[in-house]
Amino acid sequence: MADIARKASAHWTGDLRGGQGTVSTESGTLQDAQYSFKTRFEQGVGTNPEELLAAAHAGCFTMQLSALLSGHGHTVEDLRTDATCEMVKDGPGFKISRMRLVVRGKVSGSDPADFEQHVQQAAQMCPLSRIMTGNVEIVHEAVLE
Repeated sequence: MADIARKASAHWTGDLRGGQGTVSTESGTLQDAQYSFKTRFEQGVGTNPEELLAAAHAGCFTMQLSALLSGHGHTVEDLRTDATCEMVKDGPGFKISRMRLVVRGKVSGSDPADFEQHVQQAAQMCPLSRIMTGNVEIVHEAVLE
């Protein structure tokens, strides 16, 4: 498999509190999606980097888990991952301190212990989990339905 490179861009005008920006992805899925101080630190219409990171991590992790379960002969009927990216004040700035993943699955041929084992294995293999390991606490909760 060839190396993969994905692109996104951000544009910002103005100062931190009064300014505004947009983010776009090369695929066009996000095209000038609005973000601002209010969408990041308060309640405003638009997105923010932490929300986008949570969505990316949920998607990456769920795909990895599906590959592992399928590879071990299980039939994946439904997987859902909710990701919560937590940010805390850290000295003069902020840092992402925790990513909480709650994964629910309906998987034929799996039991709760087997599902948990696959969730833990996915946590070690998911590219986004791997980049955060050692920097961000990642908490997994697995529920087999």
